[in-house]
Amino acid sequence: MCGIGGFFAQRAVPEGVAAAMRQALRPRGPDAEHAVGHLHNRLLHARLSIIDPRPEADQPMVNDRGDVWIVYNGEVYDWQSAADDLRAAGARFHTRSDTEFILRGYEAWGIDRLLERLRGMFAFAILDARNAKAYLARDRMGEKPLVYARVGEDLAFGSLVRAVLPFLPPESRSLSPEAIDAYLAHRYVPAPRTVFSHIQRLENAHYLEFDLGTRKLTKRRYWQPSPRQGSWLEALDESVRMRTIADRPLGVLLSGGIDSTVVASRLAQQRMTSYRTYTAAFPGSDMDESPAARETAAALGLPNTSIVIPHELDQDFARIVAALDEPFADPSSFPSWYLAREVSREVKVVLAGDGGDELFAGYKRLAKHLRTARRGAFRLPLPLRPALKGGKLAAELAMDWRSAYSLRFSGFAPAQRAYLQDRPSLPAMVHWRAPDSEPQAPLEQLLAVDFANYLPEYILRKSDLCTMAHGLEARAPFLDHRLVERLLFLPAHERFTRPPKLLLRAALDPRLPQDLFERKKRGFNPPLRDWLRGGLAARLEGLGRRLQDLSAGQLAAGAVDAFVRHYCAGAEPLAEQVLQLLILDESLSQLAQVPL
Repeated sequence: MCGIGGFFAQRAVPEGVAAAMRQALRPRGPDAEHAVGHLHNRLLHARLSIIDPRPEADQPMVNDRGDVWIVYNGEVYDWQSAADDLRAAGARFHTRSDTEFILRGYEAWGIDRLLERLRGMFAFAILDARNAKAYLARDRMGEKPLVYARVGEDLAFGSLVRAVLPFLPPESRSLSPEAIDAYLAHRYVPAPRTVFSHIQRLENAHYLEFDLGTRKLTKRRYWQPSPRQGSWLEALDESVRMRTIADRPLGVLLSGGIDSTVVASRLAQQRMTSYRTYTAAFPGSDMDESPAARETAAALGLPNTSIVIPHELDQDFARIVAALDEPFADPSSFPSWYLAREVSREVKVVLAGDGGDELFAGYKRLAKHLRTARRGAFRLPLPLRPALKGGKLAAELAMDWRSAYSLRFSGFAPAQRAYLQDRPSLPAMVHWRAPDSEPQAPLEQLLAVDFANYLPEYILRKSDLCTMAHGLEARAPFLDHRLVERLLFLPAHERFTRPPKLLLRAALDPRLPQDLFERKKRGFNPPLRDWLRGGLAARLEGLGRRLQDLSAGQLAAGAVDAFVRHYCAGAEPLAEQVLQLLILDESLSQLAQVPL
């Protein structure tokens, strides 16, 4: 698990640019830092060493002939038997690292056959001097991030927007108006956009091919999920087991919910009970799941540590926003960052329950939106009227059914977005990437939207950024692609139940209470109103003018300040939107200060 970056340029790139890129990557890789190349082509790497921590396994890594290089972030699992095949064909391995497996596999198979054989989470760049090509690839589910920028005929890439931004000259650092509106709509910027017009985010299950001679850049999709017959429980156990392999201490993130409880259960069933579990605690809050998690851990024989989340965050607000890389406004990012900080003091790898809600339709918003599925593509030709207050019902009726799903967990309603930007229309009502498949069943249509957007660019982005900010690697057993394919083979009535996830009863340890599926689903929700009344309150003064300046006039100062006054006058449900504006303010301010 690491931070990667680099560039392939025709111009001579100043040394300070590479140094600034490395500086941005440093928190992701506290154990080693290296660079290779020259003023035109450079590969950068900051390492968090999990497998084979010896210096021999550091990166950038090169093949024996010195003509193929790799920088890589992630973990690939279950590769040893394929490595034995490579050895039998004459390959010589010098490390125990999956990095070298990817390098040797590319030499033997090429990029397409290599990607077929990789099982896990990854983002990597391969520079092949033999055919003057470079490849950038991202894993199937989107667990690892990868962004890139095309500046003229040059290409730069990195794990973070902030690692690519130093490569951009001043004239290429303009903010994307569509991305700003997308952030207001969704609380994040969906791929392939980032907040900058010249920086793109590579979608999950895609790779880029860059011809260093012609400078042609080609993007290809290399995987589509397809149903595969087999035992999903055996696949889950295998997924959990292979994700415990590490040369550094490993723990488990355990809440009171179903998904992380299932992960812990499968560990216990396989007699792996030495791993410590960690739980976020919110004492005095009805959102506090630490007592339930403590009972679960005790029943399974797993040690448990509760980590109290601070009640105030004003002292850490700027640091957390910086860790989120670009504007990103999931309120649960803040407790996630604190949890990762404390956990990283004891372990360097954690198992997490990410992905369960997307696989088994666990979100409450799904059932709510399915009630209106009959209208399909029907919509009313209602005009957009900029307004300070809501207007979600009118917006829903003006959108087709699938697009209106975005309003179930949006940031600002379309009328509010138009009001804040002082514009009579919007560039788009929804900025999501279209699903990779077009299922017929309404529920599966919504899940396809989530798999293309919410899972890789919201849930998994948050997990990666909050953990890697502290040099902590998070692994998600539910997102093993072979497990996903076996779950897709199941009949809908088995996979989608009321209450959700009843299929997972078979994965629960029998010592646990069986009423877990009937319990009320709790979010990972922080005390937003207390934050906004406390240390963050001082940031509200002058917010409108700052956002207008930082957004080059896209947000209107008077509209932003009016929205804040409306909240302060008692509109408590707007707390998340006010926090969203504060995050945008701090994030854009930080990004504007990245050195040229």
